[in-house]
Amino acid sequence: MNKHKIPFLDLHAAYSELRDDINNSIKQSLESGFYIGGEQVEKFEREFADYTESGYCVSVGNGLDAIHLGLLALGVGPGDEVIVPSHTFIATWLAVTQVGATIVPVEPDEQTFTIDPTRIEAAITQKTKAIIPVHLYGQSADLDPILAIAKKHGLFVLEDAAQAHGAKYKCRRIGSHGDLVAWSFYPGKNLGAFGDGGAITTNNKSLAETVRKLGNYGSSIKYQHELSGFNSRLDPIQASILQVKLTHLDKWNLRRKEIANAYSHALEGSDISIPKVAQWADPVWHLYVIRSKNRDLLQQRLADSGIQTLIHYPTPPHLQNTYKNWRWNRGEFPIAEKLASEILSIPIGPHLEMQDVQKVINVIVKS
Repeated sequence: MNKHKIPFLDLHAAYSELRDDINNSIKQSLESGFYIGGEQVEKFEREFADYTESGYCVSVGNGLDAIHLGLLALGVGPGDEVIVPSHTFIATWLAVTQVGATIVPVEPDEQTFTIDPTRIEAAITQKTKAIIPVHLYGQSADLDPILAIAKKHGLFVLEDAAQAHGAKYKCRRIGSHGDLVAWSFYPGKNLGAFGDGGAITTNNKSLAETVRKLGNYGSSIKYQHELSGFNSRLDPIQASILQVKLTHLDKWNLRRKEIANAYSHALEGSDISIPKVAQWADPVWHLYVIRSKNRDLLQQRLADSGIQTLIHYPTPPHLQNTYKNWRWNRGEFPIAEKLASEILSIPIGPHLEMQDVQKVINVIVKS
């Protein structure tokens, strides 16, 4: 007998639900004759700006490009320092490396996983130019103290919202609290394309125009190049898919919240540490991340029961080979290292059946 398997995330289910609408939208894009830019991209940018309560949206090729081009638009470069979380996906760090700036890691709050604002000011020097708070796992970072620190020291704030589509901070959607907000539309995101994609949102028209130039070979007028730019643009087919999915995002996020609530209610008081929701946050549960001192054993038991899990992220950025020449030592960022050894992401997604949620809970509780 084949054991029923529970995938970490069923990407095909979203397409199955919206098949006709997505196919029709793609067909319109193909028939438009515009395969770079055009009406589909412009329409999505307007709709996503409205959704994120921001004045402007500039789409780009992927989430890493969004952070990279955002830093360049802010004038960050060699000789500058950028404060980043020690616990995050490595893209946050790579963007800083790409512009030639120096990474300054700051440890997270162990309960929320997001950067700890109380540790930021001690990391600021005369070279600090920007702070990149990451809205990790679908929960917003604590922005007000971060913005206050940035204002006090004359720093830029570039939010990494790659995992936070629809999330709110103090009842206001993530999208324009800082100077720039970077987004990813990688397929596994709450709002995911069928390939790579990304965007910047902001209320600053000048910065939006600069990001657009940077992503279009440094040009706003064809064959006239004002900046040393790149080729980073969202294609119309992906934009047409994202348009359709955006209309279902709130419904899907609500479904994720229901699943997260079921997990939290069932696991509270157990040996498993469940994620804490800060009083100022309204998360969208891109990931549901538990902690266990016996993480590897728990993950194997779940796998033996046909339940797929992932670790976000097993090796902190400062211990990755790409940063070996920066000479960070093991133990230098103990909270990030502790989290990396204990965290486990269990299945969550808008198409996960409650009977499967209950199976996950049963295996964890009995482990």
